[in-house]
Amino acid sequence: MEIPNWGVDLETGLIPGVTCLCSPHFDDRPVNCGIDAVVVHAITLPPGEFQTDAIEDLFLGCLDITAHPYYATVKSSKVSAHFLIDRVGKLAQFVPVTRRAWHAGVSSLNDRDRVNDFSVGIELVGSDDTEFEAKQYVALAYLIRALQSAYPSISNERIVGHSDIAPGRKTDPGPRFDWSHLRQLLASISV
Repeated sequence: MEIPNWGVDLETGLIPGVTCLCSPHFDDRPVNCGIDAVVVHAITLPPGEFQTDAIEDLFLGCLDITAHPYYATVKSSKVSAHFLIDRVGKLAQFVPVTRRAWHAGVSSLNDRDRVNDFSVGIELVGSDDTEFEAKQYVALAYLIRALQSAYPSISNERIVGHSDIAPGRKTDPGPRFDWSHLRQLLASISV
């Protein structure tokens, strides 16, 4: 994997050179609400399958619910994330970082509710019972460093999993996600 040279355009909230698929599932962040957290998620759709088309369609609001029986269970979901990293480390953007993506749901971080308000949501194609790929970790680390460069209030301590902000409701990115490996990669990349 080529080392990415990503940077967030603070005006547009986009990363130049990264495909933005523009989900309709977002809204404005609250006024004067800074970005100071990253939430790492994992997703497969249908469960256990690692293709990204259905995930993209879900985030874009155009999932064909007749294509798989599981899709009927998520047909009314209006969800998105700012970013998706596939199994080979390819990055796609769905919502400008300056806007609020609908990724966290009912959530709390350090006694502060509505984590969508102040966080960036990053989905990894993966599940609780599968190992994540080395290229995904590399892409995730470089993306987080780009976000930290743009938003210095995102400390390493404010990089959390969905399970951390919605315990009992969510389990992702799951027990196979290697947090220590991610921390090592982040330490090796200068901001």
